[in-house]
Amino acid sequence: MAIHILYIEDDTEIGSWVSKDLKDRGYEVLWLKSGEGAVEAAADCHLVILDVMLPGLDGFTVGQRVKRNSPELPILMLSARSSIDDKLQGLQFADDYLTKPFHPDELAARIEVLVRRSGSLGGKPLEIGHLRVFERENRLESKETGSEIILTGKQFQIFMYLIRHLGQVMTKEQIYEAVWGEPYLDGDKTLMVHIRYLREKIELDPAAPQIIETIRGIGYRVKA
Repeated sequence: MAIHILYIEDDTEIGSWVSKDLKDRGYEVLWLKSGEGAVEAAADCHLVILDVMLPGLDGFTVGQRVKRNSPELPILMLSARSSIDDKLQGLQFADDYLTKPFHPDELAARIEVLVRRSGSLGGKPLEIGHLRVFERENRLESKETGSEIILTGKQFQIFMYLIRHLGQVMTKEQIYEAVWGEPYLDGDKTLMVHIRYLREKIELDPAAPQIIETIRGIGYRVKA
């Protein structure tokens, strides 16, 4: 199961391209054009992206109601309003505030930070295939048996890095440098060995992996 985002934006043009961009990055997106039904929809999501200017209830009111109902759920406010007063009002309940216009890469980066900061992804475990991931507790378990799957520190870091870039192909260099914190040397087999042992623990059939996919000549990905 991918990371689910509730996106509330009444502008059809902006909403269309943001929604498409996020889906292309591997997120599941529920796009609402008003705050109606937002509180109920947010309960099943990992993150909310909320525009300030909405028909009916404004984004501030909607955001406050969502936060009261789901206190652990990260909220990212979007607004053309750039005044400090508006930002301060939004940040009384929201976790981040991004002004329009914005670059899609910046929005994606803000989302990644919020998901990471929220621990177990908005208070909910993330389900990937037959696995259930509890990031805050550094814990992984089988959905079928409920038993914990014990990973080493590096194995867990590699897996979480791929999950935070769900659906994206990450190069060997990107993964290695993010986990080990030092430059990747061409031909180094360290990552490959760790991936092999990781698959032996998390895949139902390590010889035919369904969780961590190898993209030949590039790197790896966890499919959304």
